[in-house]
Amino acid sequence: MPRTIAVNTWVWTSPLTDATLEPLARKAANLGYDALELPLENVGDWDPERTRDVLDAWGLGAIVVGAMGPGRSLVARVGDVGATQDYLRACIAAATTVGADVVAGPFYAPTGVAWRMDADERRAVVAEVRENLAVVADEASDRGVTLAVEPLNRYETSVLNTVEQSLDALSPLLGAGVGLALDTYHLHIEEKQPADAIRAAGSAIAHVQVCGTDRGAVGDDHADWPGILQALDDADYRGPLGLESFTGENVTIAVAASVWRPLAPSQDELASRSIAALRAFGA
Repeated sequence: MPRTIAVNTWVWTSPLTDATLEPLARKAANLGYDALELPLENVGDWDPERTRDVLDAWGLGAIVVGAMGPGRSLVARVGDVGATQDYLRACIAAATTVGADVVAGPFYAPTGVAWRMDADERRAVVAEVRENLAVVADEASDRGVTLAVEPLNRYETSVLNTVEQSLDALSPLLGAGVGLALDTYHLHIEEKQPADAIRAAGSAIAHVQVCGTDRGAVGDDHADWPGILQALDDADYRGPLGLESFTGENVTIAVAASVWRPLAPSQDELASRSIAALRAFGA
């Protein structure tokens, strides 16, 4: 059975708003996508009830994506934990309204913030993340939503970089309310064998994001896509694959994602080539 393939609206714009939602939903549906990844950069950028109506009109499913900007963190050293928990509650509420069962993102620290830790500090930070995530994990579970925690590459965080670290850090919480979000971009930087890391994550996988190894189109790169898809089958992951790439035309997102050059002749072409490649690979 073909997989659900989603596309993140960051491919075209940032932030997603009520004004940009309908044209992007139409575009995604016409390109053959089954769902949208909906970044919630700021609570109120888009109205969940209106968004649900737009998605329904175009026959699209939804995944909510958390945006960990400055100050958002479950580690007090680098952010406001209480405000971050409230933000995650808003993401959970939005997901419930739009019919998404996953909120994905690197919830532990602001993206792009990294610092050196010795073994003792790392244990303390991991324990802090676990404790502060548990507060909202039960609320997510009660609403049928999974908080899918994403490990990032070493240039974007020093908290969780690999599947092994993430499983170790979150093992007491994994299950109802908490899972892992795996992004092939980060896997190709941090894992010795991305397919083996996917298999190791197994039933903890709650969401998967994909893109080329240069953050461009799937299939234009050197990734072993048949091997990755086989590993997802071996892990018994049958959830969506979400294309996450970024437009370089928006200054904020270009700097945040280090998009210094065009990743395709156009963002539409990046999206169309990616879904065509995924379907050709058997997704």
